[in-house]
Amino acid sequence: MTKKKLRSQEWFGGKDKMGFVHRSWMRNQGYPDDMFRGRPVIGICNTWSELTPCNGHLREFAEFVKKGVLEAGGFPLEFPVMSLGETIMRPTTMLFRNLASMDVEESIRANPLDGVVLLTGCDKTTPSCIMGACSVDIPTILVPGGPMLNGKFRGGEIGSGSFNWTIKEGQKTATFSDEDLLEAEIGAARSAGHCNTMGTASTMATMAEALGLTLPGVSSIPAVDSRKKVMTQLAGRRIVEMVNEDLTLSKILTRKAFENAIKVNAAVGGSTNLIIHLQAIAGRIGVPLHLSDFDELASHIPLLLNLMPSGKYLMEDYFYAGGISVVLKEMAKVLHQDVLTVNGKTFADNYAKAPCYNRDVIATYDRPFQENAGIAVLTGNLCENGAVIKPSAASKRLMQHTGRAVVFESMEDYHARIDDPDLDIDENCVIVLKGVGPKGYPGMPEVGNVDLPEKLILKGVKDMVRISDGRMSGTAYGTVVLHVSPESTIGGTLALVQNGDLIELDVPARRLQLLVADAELAQRRQAWQPPEPLAERGYVKIYIDNVEQADKGADLGVLVGKSGSQVDRDLH
Repeated sequence: MTKKKLRSQEWFGGKDKMGFVHRSWMRNQGYPDDMFRGRPVIGICNTWSELTPCNGHLREFAEFVKKGVLEAGGFPLEFPVMSLGETIMRPTTMLFRNLASMDVEESIRANPLDGVVLLTGCDKTTPSCIMGACSVDIPTILVPGGPMLNGKFRGGEIGSGSFNWTIKEGQKTATFSDEDLLEAEIGAARSAGHCNTMGTASTMATMAEALGLTLPGVSSIPAVDSRKKVMTQLAGRRIVEMVNEDLTLSKILTRKAFENAIKVNAAVGGSTNLIIHLQAIAGRIGVPLHLSDFDELASHIPLLLNLMPSGKYLMEDYFYAGGISVVLKEMAKVLHQDVLTVNGKTFADNYAKAPCYNRDVIATYDRPFQENAGIAVLTGNLCENGAVIKPSAASKRLMQHTGRAVVFESMEDYHARIDDPDLDIDENCVIVLKGVGPKGYPGMPEVGNVDLPEKLILKGVKDMVRISDGRMSGTAYGTVVLHVSPESTIGGTLALVQNGDLIELDVPARRLQLLVADAELAQRRQAWQPPEPLAERGYVKIYIDNVEQADKGADLGVLVGKSGSQVDRDLH
């Protein structure tokens, strides 16, 4: 029981007609009278779906949350929201991240909820749920679904996701037979959970914990480990306490919390996708966050994890080595230790004691696996509002490179020509892909790390500079420049690049420059024609008309900020 004025009592506490209506219809599920008499109502926001393989176990997790909520004296009510399956949905889940966030926001606001537990897993389910919850700003705790067990292939281990980027090379060089690929297909994703590398899903779970939105240590526990269920039940207990304490998201998601998340992402070799999602979350909760912050705060942070795609181990190994708690302890001197987390304690309280069991997986801060591993933010005439690159996943020899542009106007153009033996391209060229930004695809897909041409793969070429206005999977690697803003579809300089132009990439100088005279670019711009609209109706039309550019988080402009939890009008 709580003395705090509960939001849910506006629905269930009335003695009038509407109080009767709200309680009466809920009783058909068998709830006893005391459930409506002052218990905090806890929503369990579940992104479970059989169409989202990474979240397929969250239906079971909801039952553990309910146990915890009941034990703490709350009233648990599970509700579904739109789920986003990265491996299934077309054209890209990023197109639907904002739509899912709207579902979460309005489901919370419209219903008698005092607090909410977010059950997430696959890439976009975590940021979309956090974004939606931020726009309501009631007590919220997140339970990440956890990574799957290590993949197995040929007696060794493979990473779900990272292995995908080797398939074309393996097929063209006869490294993989059809039987080999079937064995890998069966063994790569062999348990419940999301990708077992430090891909976007693991990055988002790490981000949530670094922001203070999870119980300590939970983000690195594998999905099928019984300790994940224990933590899920404890989260159910804790959210009731958070309601009683009125510990809302805005009290946790401060500027310091965002700075911690940016730094931690660098230390774990996290996905470039963190940038676009963290900016969108900051925009919802009202914390100023700029693209330059990611470079200024974290480009000097060392890489502490020896995990794919930047290293050799997988998430299961990471957990056995000590997990996220070890990383946060190692980073104590560069993180804000006084930030508040959902358990009511600070970073200093939560992560002061965390033994490491394998230094080949988790390095010390003073003796890291790689120096200066944070994401680099580039500027120049080719990316007036910025672009990003992940140095820890790139080839050192290509970090300063000038090459001839080979331009693809769309993904369809790329697929039609990339393996043409007559394509004028060599390993020193720069692959330029247009039309894959937020408006252009639409939805900004993870295609930035396009496969290399077959003829260069057969020569043994492993990496080339690739530039686009799209994104890259967190499981991927390569010298890939991403998130070029403004995108080509709205007339950014990327739209003006032609075959044969020289492009200079200088990551140490943070420069991406199209070596074409200003007068020539002005002439090209005058002749440029925008592409035809890709949709005339529905959500996709709304998205194209309202989506912001990558450097601002690609949220819909009308969704930035929050409306709060108050709903004054009743349904009758």
